Amino acid sequence: MSNPVNAYPIGTLGIAWGEVERAAWLAQQVVQRSYLAEVVTPLTVMLLHRDSGLADVAELVEYGVLDYQAQGFAKYPLYAVRSRNWQQEHPTVLVTGGVHGYETSGVQGALQFIAQYFSHYSAHVNLLVLPCISPWGYETVNRWNPAAIDPNRSFVAASASAEAAAAMDVVQSHTSNLLVHIDLHETTDTDNSEFGPAKAARDGVAFEYHDIPDGFYLVGDSENPAPDFQRALIAAVSQVTHIAEADADGCLIGAPLEQCGVINYAKKALGLCGGMTEARFVTTTEVYPDSPSASPAQCNQAQVVTICKAIEFALQHSISK
Repeated sequence: MSNPVNAYPIGTLGIAWGEVERAAWLAQQVVQRSYLAEVVTPLTVMLLHRDSGLADVAELVEYGVLDYQAQGFAKYPLYAVRSRNWQQEHPTVLVTGGVHGYETSGVQGALQFIAQYFSHYSAHVNLLVLPCISPWGYETVNRWNPAAIDPNRSFVAASASAEAAAAMDVVQSHTSNLLVHIDLHETTDTDNSEFGPAKAARDGVAFEYHDIPDGFYLVGDSENPAPDFQRALIAAVSQVTHIAEADADGCLIGAPLEQCGVINYAKKALGLCGGMTEARFVTTTEVYPDSPSASPAQCNQAQVVTICKAIEFALQHSISK
């Protein structure tokens, strides 16, 4: 249903934003936290200091730079963490976080996985981790980039999102024997209070309100649903935090429940990050950080558990096609 109470202060219903409205929106965005302090520095400490142990098995790769100085912000170097001893015969696991920069546990969960488990799993698979694809969004706590473009609808050819384009480029060079792709996300209350209304205003349509699920859930690929894989991940995460229940219509965020805690999207058709590869096992996590029953530590841990279980399940089932 539409929710006129959440009418957005920029734009006119029925008219998509032009340059004036986009500029007005951008003028409201402010830096609220530091990508350098919270993402880059921890990566540097972990990977460039020999006594960390990670330096022997992982390397930090700068795969691009986003220059938003003209918009009044900064230059943002983009980093991936890659297995140092890359072996073509090993299966490859891709982990992406921070496609939506405001979804904190997607970024912090990826960093926690690198710190705690990268060394262990790098003995069995090639690992490529992009912990923060949208650093401007991380700093400004935003879903979009400065051009009011959603990177997670932009994983397409000739992408209008510099964030998505850079990520696709580096992933394309590491796709041999790609087995798993885990894309780390959150669903937050601000999806209804800010980002949903902003999107509707940007596109000149009425805002369609939906209930925010209280709990963790997964989004599989409708073209490659892998239900046993999704089920195993839900079982593992249920030991860490609660799983979202379907609403009265049997849905989560408007999509029919496929199984407990799992819905499916057409990821490639929608230009989602989770659709940019041909990996056999693909899922998108959705953590609910606003739940009174989940702490930030639980949210991060849910992301980590998903990655670990995904790798273990995929290795156990990669022989059978």
